[in-house]
Amino acid sequence: MAQIQIKNLQKTFSDFTAVKNSSLILEDGKFVVLLGPSGCGKTTTLRMIAGLEFPTGGQILIDQDDVTYRRPRERDVAMVFQLFALYPHFNVRENLAFPLKNEGLPKAEIGKRLDEVAAILRIEHLMNARVGGLSGGDRQRVALGRAIVRKPKAFLMDEPLGTLDAEFRELMCVELRKLHDRLKTTTVFVTHDQNEAMALADHIVVMNRGEILQADTPEGIYHFPSCMFVASFIGRPPMNFVPINEVVLQGRDEVTVAGASIEVPRLNEACSKTVLGIRPEHIRLSDHGPVRGEVAHVEYFGSHWITEVMTSAGRIKAVAPKGAVPAVGCHVGLGFQTERIVMFNQETELLLASATTSHHQQGMSHG
Repeated sequence: MAQIQIKNLQKTFSDFTAVKNSSLILEDGKFVVLLGPSGCGKTTTLRMIAGLEFPTGGQILIDQDDVTYRRPRERDVAMVFQLFALYPHFNVRENLAFPLKNEGLPKAEIGKRLDEVAAILRIEHLMNARVGGLSGGDRQRVALGRAIVRKPKAFLMDEPLGTLDAEFRELMCVELRKLHDRLKTTTVFVTHDQNEAMALADHIVVMNRGEILQADTPEGIYHFPSCMFVASFIGRPPMNFVPINEVVLQGRDEVTVAGASIEVPRLNEACSKTVLGIRPEHIRLSDHGPVRGEVAHVEYFGSHWITEVMTSAGRIKAVAPKGAVPAVGCHVGLGFQTERIVMFNQETELLLASATTSHHQQGMSHG
């Protein structure tokens, strides 16, 4: 296990900056997910931690040891790629043993480790099978096994579930989390899929355009997004944003939405232009809801319906109660769960400090 620290990390390719001055502590034994859209810098960050890319600037420390410019083999980390990187002409046993033979381990120790890994991943019956004939899920298990068998300080995983179909991906998410809970090895996992991130992570690091926007628990990311990008990237459908066309003073706890007074968190700072943020599941359809509007669209999500309501403050999405989905064109009221509201600065798009966010930040562990 290992603590991984990056300090002011940068990576530039010609005139393109892939990673911008990023600093982060990945705590020992945690499952950390780097999450963001394609091209945000998450894979480049992972490759620099692995030693597959050298940074343009900054430092990488593993257990306080500076490994910034060391080769991958000198870092004692194991990488798991999206495309498995297995030898198709080898059987499973030979694939698992390959890195151990390269390290010069005794035959007896190799055999012991192979038996342990086969039992952990439940692949004993596949040990003599050629990997070319295995299913995608089984090949992913073998790829994980080849990383586990080395007993590294950390696992680095670059979208390892990306080629699997939805059913296998969901299964492997559960298996990966169980595996981590058993091994307790520091894991850094890259994905653009928020569902994977939420299911797997102890901490999520959201990136965009080469920058780290927020590092927090899944609950912190979801309920207290650091900015409007994080709020819109996490959650399906994303958070509602309602511009507030009035000066919001420090300590004020009410704003006007579509002509109705709505209670909001007491702000620790004044702001002349704000945006109210609230997730659809925290808004209820109600005949007596203070915000009024007309149903413009309804969408079925399997377990629930999402209703889009056109108000004088703009379109607002809410979860419709089961068995009571309103028809398009109906006039409805919206009731807000005011304790779930967050406020953003309209110009910077950053979360505004309030008593609620301050309490959350004091309670979380900073890496």
